[in-house]
Amino acid sequence: MTLHGKVAFVAGASRGIGATVAAALAREGAAVAVAARSEQQGRLPGTIHAVAENISSSGGRAFAVPCDVTREDSVETAVAATVAEFGGIDILVANAGVLWLGPIESTPLKRWQLCLDVNLTGVFLVTKAVIPHVRARGGGSLIAVTTTGVTMTGSNAYWVSKAAVERLYLGLAADLKPDNIAVNCLSPSRVVLTEGWQAGGAGMEIPPEMVEPPEAMADAAIRLAQQDASGVTGTIQRSEALTF
Repeated sequence: MTLHGKVAFVAGASRGIGATVAAALAREGAAVAVAARSEQQGRLPGTIHAVAENISSSGGRAFAVPCDVTREDSVETAVAATVAEFGGIDILVANAGVLWLGPIESTPLKRWQLCLDVNLTGVFLVTKAVIPHVRARGGGSLIAVTTTGVTMTGSNAYWVSKAAVERLYLGLAADLKPDNIAVNCLSPSRVVLTEGWQAGGAGMEIPPEMVEPPEAMADAAIRLAQQDASGVTGTIQRSEALTF
């Protein structure tokens, strides 16, 4: 129970990597705010209520909180509700994201904008909202989920938005070091075949050796969640190759 007494806010936790990370944090003793838009079953499987109920039925502490990361009022309401429920926030996992891997020349403006709104502005908004609460706890850990795609040749809206997040968090690590807050990025080392990937992966066939289980991301997130500014901060980590 390495995170006993800690509170984690996991954005984008209704399915996939976010749901797996939320469950893992709870197993390590953290109280977890399961945050996402998905209150009802939609086009993709998974809801915040189902994830929270699964955590609670396994003996963990979880709170389902509706949150649209593209809306500042929704984010602020979700963060305030979490603080009211659990007394504070020590850990942020900014995981909410949408996938679009199409070539730039055939990318509709609305898809480009959606990637920036969710993947970049969404990270900005949840991070901005939780910083005062993490600072009030005397330190903690902020984790943004990115992708190894930012180092690949070629370009698409998804990779561009995630590259911007990495720049945001690398700079923020220096800004928040005096507050004892660790700030790191985490990406899969390979491809996690989440529901979002299945829906937005542009029909790409992924060889079995390039597939990574979501549990690898959960294990890595736990290690990063244990950090503060006296430990690992200002890094971009790959799930299967943590450098500490």
